[in-house]
Amino acid sequence: MTQPLWTPDSTRIEDAALSAFCTRYQSEHPQLNTRDYAEVQRWSLEQADSFWSALWDFCEVIGEREGPVREGQGMPGTRFFPQAQLNFAENLLERGDDEAIAVRFLGEDGERASLTRGEIRRKVASLADHLRRSGLQPGERVAAMMPNRPETLIAMLATASLGAVWSSCSPDFGLGGVLDRFGQIEPAVLLTCAGYVYGGKSFDTREKASQILDKLPSVRRAIMLGNDVPQGFEPWSALMDRQDEPLYYRRMPFNAPLYILYSSGTTGAPKCIVHGIGGTLLQHLKEHRLQADIRPGDRVFYYSTCGWMMWNWLVSALASEACVLLFDGSPFEPSPQALFDYMDETDATFFGVSAKYIDALKVRGVCPRESHRLDHLRALASTGSPLVPESFDYIYRDIKRDIAVQSISGGTDIVSCFVLGNPWSPVYSGQIQGPGLGMDVDVCDDEGRSSAVGVKGDLVCRSPFPCMPIGFWNDPDGQRYRNAYFNTFPGIWHHGDFAEKTAQGGLIIHGRSDATLNPGGVRIGTAEIYRQVEQIPAVIESLAVGQNWRDDVRVVLFVVLAEGQALDDALEADIRDRIRRGASPRHVPARIVAVADLPRTRSGKLAELAVRAVIQGEAVKNLNALANPESLEAFKDIPSLKR
Repeated sequence: MTQPLWTPDSTRIEDAALSAFCTRYQSEHPQLNTRDYAEVQRWSLEQADSFWSALWDFCEVIGEREGPVREGQGMPGTRFFPQAQLNFAENLLERGDDEAIAVRFLGEDGERASLTRGEIRRKVASLADHLRRSGLQPGERVAAMMPNRPETLIAMLATASLGAVWSSCSPDFGLGGVLDRFGQIEPAVLLTCAGYVYGGKSFDTREKASQILDKLPSVRRAIMLGNDVPQGFEPWSALMDRQDEPLYYRRMPFNAPLYILYSSGTTGAPKCIVHGIGGTLLQHLKEHRLQADIRPGDRVFYYSTCGWMMWNWLVSALASEACVLLFDGSPFEPSPQALFDYMDETDATFFGVSAKYIDALKVRGVCPRESHRLDHLRALASTGSPLVPESFDYIYRDIKRDIAVQSISGGTDIVSCFVLGNPWSPVYSGQIQGPGLGMDVDVCDDEGRSSAVGVKGDLVCRSPFPCMPIGFWNDPDGQRYRNAYFNTFPGIWHHGDFAEKTAQGGLIIHGRSDATLNPGGVRIGTAEIYRQVEQIPAVIESLAVGQNWRDDVRVVLFVVLAEGQALDDALEADIRDRIRRGASPRHVPARIVAVADLPRTRSGKLAELAVRAVIQGEAVKNLNALANPESLEAFKDIPSLKR
């Protein structure tokens, strides 16, 4: 890790928006007269009010800003820009050339669409006028079970233009999963689709949509995209008739609600996390412009569904005058090269995916460097789980050599990132480049004390930041919100990641804190095990949990094997030896079990806690949160785990 895999050249550094930001404000703040990211990040914490105020001005946020940058003390409790008024949709739409392509879409089945900024604005105006005339009020909820299509983006913008609150999930959610979410927030408007395509198959969702509508008595207006719309729904096409309607933006308080997102919900009903208008906008502008170096005219892609916060992150790129690239379907259809075909077709500049997607490409032996141009691609971002060193190596060897690999981490809780890339710093294997500007990120021990470099601990944030949730839905006294983030270390945001700081100023995430293993009282991150096991050709994927056993915890490893492989004594010995040599003897599992599939959430994350519950004989509280709940059957009553 001591030698960088990639270092930005001087031209890239000087062309970056972060450099322009520092140059603009260095006369007022001499600390910015540098190209040292750590120094600028330190300034953004020491003079936080100056930083967030300068960011507002630099990004030319549209709205009225009066009064202080923040009021209140500590976390929770601090409110940023308490007297400011703005509209989220206005900031995404009222920028750039009307004739510039702002959204491009590709479906797995080959369907394509391309919309200019002016066309989007006209469609948003038409839908917003229908919703306003039907009585949709600021603060009311619009719930969408939709694919990742332009219509979904248009509906979100129409909702936001009226000061209403948007909440979405993807159409592959089961009936229970949708109702677990939307049933809590009592939407006034329901938007659904007649069907979608995934993995080479077409799925009809009309019956499910009708059942959802029947179970949501709060819905006054139901809209469906597609043909043969069932009773109770209006066709989407009928709402696109007012092409000359002026677009009205209702400006709202900075801390008024914009989005409701949901925790994965594998340990109970999903938490409804409410995010504010201004905090979301300002944080996304910062991450897009200063961290990811997204520029006007760029083409930005992130593979996501509408049930994952990366969709919310992606569409905000409109505020940076970039073109948003949408894709709906399987990333491996019609071939493993599908997304790279799309990147070449659109001259993409920013390519975002999950770490598991990168792992899957590597296993399949896909080598885009030999088959695709990728001429314009400057950055590749990865999230969802830790990007292991071998995947960094794969990207630079088989995808593109001159590219900024940005492993990023944050999540639904903040609809953004705590740690991510920046345009100045080198990329080191296995490391996230560093904390985001204005984010007082640290790694601490069980007592809340800052951990030394190389010592694993809990990822925390010690100071307030604008994109903290404004609360949980139906949590009037804020107790559930405080319990979720501030119970472990009072006054400090406890994020739930197991991490370590590096000598290069970066961070390494070792997995979720609640999924860490504790054999003999020593905390072990599951990602440390996965990295070793998944280098073995016979193993496709793995999942490790701690099993309570004889007054201690023992490590149990589940593996999915390549076709034609069997978990015999030789392979078990190879797995244990690889873990012992690559990690430590404490990481070596007591039991190894082969399974056909591993459970995962709908955003693709391994459901370690669900597996742990099953092998302990406990109930999994919310099967609807899983994309493949049937896979849990294989983890019940395993003989080797009873001895």
